[in-house]
Amino acid sequence: MNAGKEEEETVETRMAKVKHRIMVMSGKGGVGKTTVAANLAFALGMSGLDVGLMDADIHGPNVPMILGIEDKRPEVKEGGIFPVLVTPRLKAISIGFLLPNRDSSVIWRGPMKMNAIRQFISDVEWGELDYMVVDLPPGTGDEPLSVVQLMKKVDGAIIVTTPQDLALLDSRKAVNFSRVLKVPVIGIIENMSGFVCAHCGKETNIFKYGGGEKAAIELGVPFLGRVPLDPEMVEAADSGTPFVMQKESKVRESFEQIVENVRAFVERREGNELSRNGGE
Repeated sequence: MNAGKEEEETVETRMAKVKHRIMVMSGKGGVGKTTVAANLAFALGMSGLDVGLMDADIHGPNVPMILGIEDKRPEVKEGGIFPVLVTPRLKAISIGFLLPNRDSSVIWRGPMKMNAIRQFISDVEWGELDYMVVDLPPGTGDEPLSVVQLMKKVDGAIIVTTPQDLALLDSRKAVNFSRVLKVPVIGIIENMSGFVCAHCGKETNIFKYGGGEKAAIELGVPFLGRVPLDPEMVEAADSGTPFVMQKESKVRESFEQIVENVRAFVERREGNELSRNGGE
């Protein structure tokens, strides 16, 4: 058996244990994509599901910091690489775990990045998962293309944007990218949508408001919800504490609804496929 065929069979074996595969994308950087991906994975785990989080952003691997696990390392045993256990329900892998220190730069060309992503999929022993969440780098380049080609079946893509026109222009490109590759668009999330002053209660739309929903309507894709701009959310990311763990906050409430919308889309689509296949 040649190496390519063997690797393809290994990927199929690994991915056969994963029920649902979700990509989190953004057309541009700085919109909070990794924060959304990490908190989505964490929230799914909190709901009693087994979840894997793959950090495919090779040049900006921020998942370890956001989840407060920068000091952890994956284990290498017979049978593969074992991802870092974040909680009993959540596992994660990132190139950030493998760097000498947090300031190290990944100075790689495309083929090396593709090999790393290939290893994350084929060599990591993910086990049985209900959901795999893939945090992709900004844009529509090599990394998202490689994930789609290697995984074969992706349940859908989530597009994260902020309300201003420049971010929305790039989010449209991400939607079109998904359509070209025949990946269902789960929907658009409008992040940093309105800032509520903790002292006076006045809401200020720093990055405008409603643009994500408008883009979703224009493109004919679901609008998953908006996440307000909150200093506590920023502090949570910097301290390695997922904001979905906060007891009471408008951000958590907004995000919980988004998670419900994501699950409803994926599970409804699964039900439709079962119906088309005669309930098998």
